[in-house]
Amino acid sequence: MANIKADKRTSLFETVPIPKAVVALCVPTIISSLVMVLYNLADTYFVGILNDPVQNAAVTLAGPVLLAFNAVNNLFGVGSSSMMSRALGRKDFDTVHRSSAFGFYCALVCGIVFSLLCTIGKTPLLALLGADTVTVQATSAYMRWTVTFGAVPAILNVVLAYMVRAEGSALHASIGTMSGCLLNIVLDPIFILPWGFNMGAAGAGLATFISNCVACSYFFVLIYIKRETTCVCIRPDKFCLRQAIVLGVCGVGIPASIQNLLNVTGMTILNNFTSVFGADAVAAIGITQKIYMVPMYISMGISQGIMPLVSYNYASGNQKRMKAAIVFAGEISIGFITTAAVFFYFGAEGVVQFFMDNPSIIAYGIRFMRGFCLGLPFLCMDFLAVGVFQALGYGKNALVFAIMRKIVLEIPALYLLNYLFPLYGLAYAQFVAEFVLAIAAVVQLLLIFRKLGKKQVYIEDV
Repeated sequence: MANIKADKRTSLFETVPIPKAVVALCVPTIISSLVMVLYNLADTYFVGILNDPVQNAAVTLAGPVLLAFNAVNNLFGVGSSSMMSRALGRKDFDTVHRSSAFGFYCALVCGIVFSLLCTIGKTPLLALLGADTVTVQATSAYMRWTVTFGAVPAILNVVLAYMVRAEGSALHASIGTMSGCLLNIVLDPIFILPWGFNMGAAGAGLATFISNCVACSYFFVLIYIKRETTCVCIRPDKFCLRQAIVLGVCGVGIPASIQNLLNVTGMTILNNFTSVFGADAVAAIGITQKIYMVPMYISMGISQGIMPLVSYNYASGNQKRMKAAIVFAGEISIGFITTAAVFFYFGAEGVVQFFMDNPSIIAYGIRFMRGFCLGLPFLCMDFLAVGVFQALGYGKNALVFAIMRKIVLEIPALYLLNYLFPLYGLAYAQFVAEFVLAIAAVVQLLLIFRKLGKKQVYIEDV
């Protein structure tokens, strides 16, 4: 009976055709990856209906803090899911259980600490985010629900989705995260708009908090119902601090976490530069960033979706299947993202106007949108390479890419381009970074393929 259960858990990784396996894992993962963006897009859309740049700026200024959740999500979500998938490839189910318990309880503690620190240090944090006397009250009200009360459910929602996805249950991971997203879309107008509770940005935060709680509840119920067959384990007795577990999770998770912290740093710098030009400019760049994040997170979803497949086949020694999955994922990612970039470039005016029909914001948004779009085709290669590094346990490679992307390339480009082309140059910094990294990504993937190919030949000769 145990072997039958194991076969059901691993057939997607071992025998299902590559296109079907990649689609089965990536489509739900893409939807899950889009959830945070869809939350923010819903908030932006319904807050935008108020036609109040201050309320819209509040949602934008709080963005880096919500993005910082991903530092915890990646530390224990990406780290534990990579460890779980590699252990599944070795048929080491005890390590799978202990890795998931370690990731869950560490994420829970970190979520509580994150909430407390942001609440205690609210005043300096708001100043750091670029909030001024005009926007500070609305930003604080939005963060009360999304951070003070909402950090724990927002983090656990994503971490549990990673773990469920690690055993191949990508559909359940998607259902869990999307249930919260759809509820958020329903609740937003009720809490935000004048015909409802008329809470503005604060209402958007409350809707997000409730929705994340519902998504968490789905995963807890799912794990309880499937407790006899699932590899995801959150029993306290399975939590341990074994060196192999801690190093295995953190070896992949810490570089992924640092990558997101650097993303927060870059967004904070971008918002601070933009805030000098007023609430309209902040609202415009916030809207265009969230639109840009849709294809960006689709690319991220593809790279993260194939991680369990790559991890499992790497650990089980099936190099051919692993490489086929990576190549297929790269082809569909480049094709889709390039199409999306062309659409957003030429349709920038209509897309921005959909979220806020304000002439000043539309004028800013068109130029921002076109700058952001140029980097999208190159971005997907960067994400694919990082996803492969994380799947194989190459944490150092992922960290190097994160440092190159933000510290070496994007952040210096923000300062230089803003100096040369005030405000509008900011939108082209990501293009500079992604173009260089795309070249590095292709080189690194080819080197990995060559290395693994030589290893396979050596094993066959022996």
